[in-house]
Amino acid sequence: MDAANIELQIKRAECDSTNNNFELHLHLGPHYHFFNGALHPVVSQTESMWDLTFDKRKTLGDLRQSIFQLLEFWEGDMVLSVAKFVPAGLHVYQTLDGDHRTLCEIEIADGEDIFVWNGVEVGGIQIPAGSDCEPLLLNVLHPATSGEEEECQQLIDSPHVFPSNAEIGSVFTAFAIPDGVILVNNTESVGEESWTTIPKEDLKKTFREQGLRNGSSILIQDSNDGNSLLTKQGKWITSMNEIDWLQVKNLCQLDSEEEQVKISATLNTVVFDIRIKAIKELKLMKELAEDSCLRPIDRNGKLLCPVPDNYTLKEAELKMGSSLGLCLGKAPTSSQLFLFFAVGSDVQPGTEMEIIVEETISVRDCLKVMLEKSGLSGDAWHLRKMDWCYEAGEALCEEDAALKELMLSSGDTLLLIEGKLPPLGFLKVPIWWYQPRGSLHHWKSHQDQTNCTFSQGGVWRANSIQDASSDAHAEVSLRYLGDVDISEDATLGELKSQAMTLPSFSEFSIPSPAFLRAWTVESRRPGRLLRVHYQRLREYKLGQRTEICLEPLQKEENLGPQHVLLRTQMRLPGKRAHALPGDLVWDTARGWTAGSLRHQVADFYCLPVEKIEIAKYLPEKFEWLPVPSWNQQITKRKKKKKQDNLQGAPYHLKDGDTIGIKNLLVEDDDDFSAVRDDIGSEKQEEFALGKKRSPEALRVRSGDVPSGAATPARPRGPEASLSIHVGSFRY
Repeated sequence: MDAANIELQIKRAECDSTNNNFELHLHLGPHYHFFNGALHPVVSQTESMWDLTFDKRKTLGDLRQSIFQLLEFWEGDMVLSVAKFVPAGLHVYQTLDGDHRTLCEIEIADGEDIFVWNGVEVGGIQIPAGSDCEPLLLNVLHPATSGEEEECQQLIDSPHVFPSNAEIGSVFTAFAIPDGVILVNNTESVGEESWTTIPKEDLKKTFREQGLRNGSSILIQDSNDGNSLLTKQGKWITSMNEIDWLQVKNLCQLDSEEEQVKISATLNTVVFDIRIKAIKELKLMKELAEDSCLRPIDRNGKLLCPVPDNYTLKEAELKMGSSLGLCLGKAPTSSQLFLFFAVGSDVQPGTEMEIIVEETISVRDCLKVMLEKSGLSGDAWHLRKMDWCYEAGEALCEEDAALKELMLSSGDTLLLIEGKLPPLGFLKVPIWWYQPRGSLHHWKSHQDQTNCTFSQGGVWRANSIQDASSDAHAEVSLRYLGDVDISEDATLGELKSQAMTLPSFSEFSIPSPAFLRAWTVESRRPGRLLRVHYQRLREYKLGQRTEICLEPLQKEENLGPQHVLLRTQMRLPGKRAHALPGDLVWDTARGWTAGSLRHQVADFYCLPVEKIEIAKYLPEKFEWLPVPSWNQQITKRKKKKKQDNLQGAPYHLKDGDTIGIKNLLVEDDDDFSAVRDDIGSEKQEEFALGKKRSPEALRVRSGDVPSGAATPARPRGPEASLSIHVGSFRY
């Protein structure tokens, strides 16, 4: 009977889980940037989105708390919003509120995309949210007169994103056109359906009011141009003839001036016929018919992928009035791929090399062909696909996979990046040595208080603390040790052990991996603390680009999920400076309250709890944020429950934060600042005012303002790219 009951309970639990659990896709704001009217991943969609299985009977507050625990690196306010993918990218819609409401009541659906951000901006750019400003991806066409004063004009087709609540007249501003006539086509096929002229009095209407949607087309024309495009019975015409032509430029003979001809065609004309006719009208050699191809020319003058001869203009998605280049070489067959490639990640548009390969070729063989064509040798290279903003994207890790299996298509750009990739399921982790300058490395428990003494009058002193007028807590020193190839199934302890085998690690006397503290490296500074020694690297979701720094300890350390590591600094009375920082491990098992932290700090420094004041340091602002005492909070009894949680706003306390301590036995003012804070604030004000100063005047001395990183240059390795993104200074 007991066995039957247990089995029944298991089945009920499984049924309960099946009926009430659903999956949410979390999109992390710091992993996105706003570009061309929508949000796009900084690195890749895989690393920017986390999947979370959650009970839909729980409240929004439970979901928010779970995400807080999952994202240990999160700083600042956390706002959850429903997001959706649109053709322009990711767009934020409804912001979720009401922490007491269940997810069922909020009508969150299974598989919903949730954007996690601060509710205002991403990467320093304010994000428009809501269905009213949903971005629309439109095709905008406008005529450009050729250099030889052709009777007909060439159409330039460029995709552009507009908010759906923007006025249609904003098209003129976006393309720097002072005035003109706008025609719209709400069908996806540009050349077949009718166009409608927008009256001038309707230019103040929004795109949505005019019925435009994703894929709609807009044509801009000059109202004063006699040869401009007009509408008659809803069809495209000019003052002379229907637009049924393409412009073909002669790019075969580099030693002669460019020639171009206009070839009549329809959407059903085959590309081969256009190419042969162009060769005849350009009066070129007949032999070119066997060794030439047509390549579209974009608005920047770049040659795109060759068009197969057997395609019609409609199949090739070529618009009437487009420009094509007649080039040497055959177009790829249906089983081949035309790829652009370049060496390194610093690629300028138009400088790529070109290659045609079979779509069944493996990544390894394709790499060899590209290396040979580039004049390079060796096996310490790998391929990455270039993303939409001309940066190195995801690596092609499956070297035995065919290009077709990896969904590569003609026109894609691959980058040859130095450095051999680890096998599938392995990580190549760059390891750095992190030595906090002047830090007192010890974990001081309640029993270990040997450095604390009281002098006459109850004044606290620390035997080992020195004057740290330079505030060393703000400086970081990182030294590159090397790369570690390790399985994602290995533990954090195994990563530390393997790092200790690096040749450059031999100069450090570390007894065991337990004497090392591991952090992720973010912006050349310690970021997220990796605390559980036996946890697998896969569970940390490190990703292919994560770097780790190791900090030496004087004692073994075994931090649990309830522990928070803080850097504490005692203010030196009468000097406007602070002592050297020490490590304090705060046990938050009894809550993230100010009272709990104050008692832990008081025990750490052997001071009465009522005789200390504490504050969190905000290094980007050069400010100290006081943490109120219980007596200060009791006057705000109604708000105490919300305020007395240091994990939330405005403190957002996390691992690695600096806490300042003031001994009220020797000074009773409320000033935590140091001289360097005054200097840093003045510098920030100067930059904010936009003062023009010489490089010598802007050069910061090491003793004036924290440099953020006194880090030597890292040897060139597999991750050779450098991406610069504007950070957020909002708190």
